[in-house]
Amino acid sequence: MIRRATDSDVDAVERHYTELLSFEQEHGSSTNWELGVYPTRAVAEKGVKDGTLYVLEENGEVCASMILNHVQLDAYASIPWEYAAEPDKVLVIHTLCVPPSQAGKGAGKRMVLFALEEAARRGCEVMRLDTWENNRPAANLYLKLGFRYAGKAEVLFEGSISENLIFLEKRI
Repeated sequence: MIRRATDSDVDAVERHYTELLSFEQEHGSSTNWELGVYPTRAVAEKGVKDGTLYVLEENGEVCASMILNHVQLDAYASIPWEYAAEPDKVLVIHTLCVPPSQAGKGAGKRMVLFALEEAARRGCEVMRLDTWENNRPAANLYLKLGFRYAGKAEVLFEGSISENLIFLEKRI
C-alpha cells in the first residue's frame, strides 16, 4: 500500500536514506546524494509536515519513499519541455528512495505508477522529474514507464553538490 507518510514513518525513511547513502559510499553512487547533506531526516520531516511525503508499506514495514509536489527547481525553466502546463498542473517526483535491502522487488516501479495515478487524480497534465545523469537505474525505470527525455542542465544542488541533471516528463 502506498500512502501519505506520518510522523511515525520518519525514522524508517531516515534509515532508508542512510542505508542507501552508506551503500553508495562503499559501492559507488547512482544518486549523487551525500550522506548528511541530502536527503536527511529534515527532508522527511518537512515532507510529512507538508503532506508531500509518500511511503510504500508492506506487511507493516516501510519499503520506499518519495516526495510529490508542484515544486520545480530553477533549472526546470531552462528545459525545452514538450508538454507545456501551468505549474499547478505539473506534479513532480522528488527524492524517490528505495534502499538496497528493498531493491529488485518492484518498489520503484510501484511508486512511479502511484505518482502517475495521483497526478491524474489531482487533475495534473504532466509529470516531471530530474535525476543525476549517471543514475542509470532511475533513468531506465522512468524511460520504461513512458517518460521522455526533455533535457539536461548543470546545477548546484543543496548549495554544495555540483551535478548534471537530466530532466524527464510524461503527459498524464
